[in-house]
Amino acid sequence: MLDVPLLIGGQSCPARDGRTFERHNPVTGEVVSRVAAATLEDADAAVAAAQAAFPAWAALAPNERRTRLLKAAEQMQARAGEFVAAAGETGAMANWYGFNVHLASNMLREAASLTTQIHGEVIPSDVPGSFAMALRQPCGVVLGIAPWNAPVILATRAIAMPLACGNTVVLKASELSPAVHRLIGQVLQDAGLGDGVVNVISNAPADAAVIVERLIANPAVRRINFTGSTKVGRIVGELSARHLKPALLELGGKAPLLVLDDADLDAAVEAAAFGAYFNQGQICMSTERLVVDNKVADAFVAKLAAKVATLRAGNPASSESVLGSLVDVSAGERIKALVDDAVGKGARLVTGGQVEGSIMQATLLDNVTPAMRLYAEESFGPVAVVLRGDGDEELLRLANDSEFGLSSAIFSRDTTRALALAQRVESGICHINGPTVHDEAQMPFGGVKASGYGSFGGKSAIEQFTQLRWVTLQNGPRHYPI
Repeated sequence: MLDVPLLIGGQSCPARDGRTFERHNPVTGEVVSRVAAATLEDADAAVAAAQAAFPAWAALAPNERRTRLLKAAEQMQARAGEFVAAAGETGAMANWYGFNVHLASNMLREAASLTTQIHGEVIPSDVPGSFAMALRQPCGVVLGIAPWNAPVILATRAIAMPLACGNTVVLKASELSPAVHRLIGQVLQDAGLGDGVVNVISNAPADAAVIVERLIANPAVRRINFTGSTKVGRIVGELSARHLKPALLELGGKAPLLVLDDADLDAAVEAAAFGAYFNQGQICMSTERLVVDNKVADAFVAKLAAKVATLRAGNPASSESVLGSLVDVSAGERIKALVDDAVGKGARLVTGGQVEGSIMQATLLDNVTPAMRLYAEESFGPVAVVLRGDGDEELLRLANDSEFGLSSAIFSRDTTRALALAQRVESGICHINGPTVHDEAQMPFGGVKASGYGSFGGKSAIEQFTQLRWVTLQNGPRHYPI
């Protein structure tokens, strides 16, 4: 069992009132972590520590910030085993956590590379003798709120670019992966960023709403970034707007994968299986809708069904398991209800559907219609549905018939044809002849519609985590009308 204290001002500490909560392995029920349950005063202290650390961190030379972030990346990679050891919090496979550490380390490296790329510009002025500049400067304290499903990647993403831009950070850990999120904070602390530069707050599940509201309302918090469900994202966005604070929101998805009539079906099947079922479909980019041309639909479904049959879900500790557990038993119950609703209304269960506790087998349904909840609702589980259409325009209509717009994919041997469609798909991300699940540290990552707004990743994040200021220098006399 892992003991998980708070990280405030460089110090590990319990909650002020001593309260804790426990996170249990969803498969075995064993206690994985005993976690400090922060009070409102702890939340205030974390922001105060970040605010106190801000002047020194913001004043560091960019190459010094780069050096410290690169050291953090190396330490994170070196401590991969500690992250994998905490995978029991979510029931994930070890390979998923290993990939998380790899990409998160790259995010720190990418952020480090951008410390010298925070540019301003000189703007011609109509005022004689006026030298006008647009400057990008650090904002102050940034609040990052990260989810459990890709815990190392998404919590590191909430931190890395804010730090590179000269801000300090308070990370509100997920109640479902608190040990992993706290370990990220410790890695950064041990890398020598400085006391208070990164602070980590964990809270009991019942306290989440009041803790988040307190953190957002704190006057020292100048920016918010949130990754999670659209439902909670709306709340975070509304709270941020109430306090006139910009928020970067990366929310839910129901990614479509379009299979055109000339697609390489074997390649499409491999991408669909990976995109739909890796990490049990608990990825915001997971392929939930397979939008297939009727000319190839039967062949595609048959090939995919054969592939899905090989993806056995089970206890992550078993060598026979290809897929692991859902995050908890209630997730299985929720997803099973969506599948039952679809089957009850005429969908064909091609394969899967079995649920035992938190273990759900990879599931594929065909003939899904708008009358079924699975047509529109995000399952966030190992479920993909086939939507059939005739011709590219019908496939495009089906792909865009969703409130979500995060990731998408198109399979076609005609890349010009696919690129023309990609420009009309309503999503922040589109991959041609690749899976919907794909991320690289240097790429702009964000969605449209109910999938949120703003972009993480690379240079696109600089705009999110700096303040653009207009500064002028007057040389010589200036004429005034009075």
